[in-house]
Amino acid sequence: MTAPAVPGSTPPPQRPRASVTLAILAIAALIAVLTLHRLGEADVCGSNEAVEGVFLQQMVEHGAVLFPLENGRSPMYKPPLFHWTALAIDRVAGIRRVTALNLRSTTALYAVAGAALTVGFASSFLGPLDAVLAGLILAGSYQYIEQGRIGRVDMTLCFFETLALFAFMWWIAPLPPKPRRAILRYLFALALGLAVLAKGPVGAILPVVACALFLSAERRLSDFRALATPGPILLAIVVGGSWYTACLFGNRYGFLHRQIGSENFGRFFGALGAMAPWYYVKPILVNSAPLSLLVPLAVYFALRTFWRSPGQDEPAEAATDRAIHCVRLFAIFWIATVLFFSVAAYKRRAYLLPLWPPSAVILAWWLGTLARTGFWGRVLRSAVAVTCAALIVFNFFYFPYKEVRDCRGDSYRQTAAQINRIVGPGEPLYSFGLGEPAPLLFYLDRDAPPIEGKLGDAPPGYVIIPADVWAEEKDESLDLAPIYESSTGPRKLLLLRHGKAYARR
Repeated sequence: MTAPAVPGSTPPPQRPRASVTLAILAIAALIAVLTLHRLGEADVCGSNEAVEGVFLQQMVEHGAVLFPLENGRSPMYKPPLFHWTALAIDRVAGIRRVTALNLRSTTALYAVAGAALTVGFASSFLGPLDAVLAGLILAGSYQYIEQGRIGRVDMTLCFFETLALFAFMWWIAPLPPKPRRAILRYLFALALGLAVLAKGPVGAILPVVACALFLSAERRLSDFRALATPGPILLAIVVGGSWYTACLFGNRYGFLHRQIGSENFGRFFGALGAMAPWYYVKPILVNSAPLSLLVPLAVYFALRTFWRSPGQDEPAEAATDRAIHCVRLFAIFWIATVLFFSVAAYKRRAYLLPLWPPSAVILAWWLGTLARTGFWGRVLRSAVAVTCAALIVFNFFYFPYKEVRDCRGDSYRQTAAQINRIVGPGEPLYSFGLGEPAPLLFYLDRDAPPIEGKLGDAPPGYVIIPADVWAEEKDESLDLAPIYESSTGPRKLLLLRHGKAYARR
């Protein structure tokens, strides 16, 4: 059943369901190929990815589902939704050991789901042709595919922020019948709660701010009151706060301190470092060039609709209220996100990842609008489509090559395997002076607790130590003897033996 169109608006033409389904499946398959192709070929080398792998090992292999620790002492850096998703996939697939492939495959699946969601949304607001173009833009985006191949939480956050924005726009748009609109309010709240479980309160703050600014700009405060009813608010709070509440009642205050103090307020106010306010200028323009060069233009034209009447200088069929409203919301979200992270002291390029699904819709809308206004607009849209095809081919071949190249010589996999051959599973293993040990711990697949104080006070057992640190400490640590020296990894490591701990042959 189709609801009547709102007076004064031009309803979008009915879309054949089969063509929409085919478009969604085609783009999903394309993203799956790009993100899963040779996904496990490169070792886990980066500390940020390795630490997520260590926490996932604790969940999958040791049953620490709620409160996993790195090296037996360090709490999680992020809430566990990404890890819980990976755990669920591993349980369903019967996987009992974490590898580079199944660590990253969860991110790839979120990338595929996000692209399918984007195409489905765009087809209902822009039509199948522009929806396919939005999907191709995501497939051609360097940042979206790159982040879809890394075992980190950012793509999980991207998916649920995108779902929240889309659910809000599906709710605010005039076409869904009232029962469905009621469900969409709860879907919006659920997505916000899950976004918080993905990466903290920022997952809800930015979509809520964008939606509130949109409703204010549209002078639709009555819709805000209809949306912010007790049921959806309670759902968002319960879902988003569930793990934090578990930490509180489980007396896991170290998790709360790291999550809220260090990872949220600490990053925002500079406790972990600070970058210049203009840090994001370069990533915004070139993180997925040449597509990223066009996005700010599309955002500008989306915002310009606020002071232009729908249909002005555009064909009537291109100027539906639904299409204009959705790109207005996404443009506001784009601006709010860029400003928020520009003000924040600590910055990372990956923080811009959630901008890509709404940016793909804005860019597809703008190119579609230009194509319907004249010959050169059609040429530009065709040129962008061809460019996307070339970028897709580039992404397919380049990322596996780059990942293997970047990790060559920086992997601790062989070092960890040799240490595990020497040190028996029941023998004590410690570390000293390693700094961030996650890349080594991931392949050791066991704890190596750091020694506090002086190296000479180490208990009996084995100690992993960087060679440069050992050169400074060996004169005061005569009871420890080197028995193995690594030949791979970013730092040369030594394995020391102390006391009556014997190598296993």
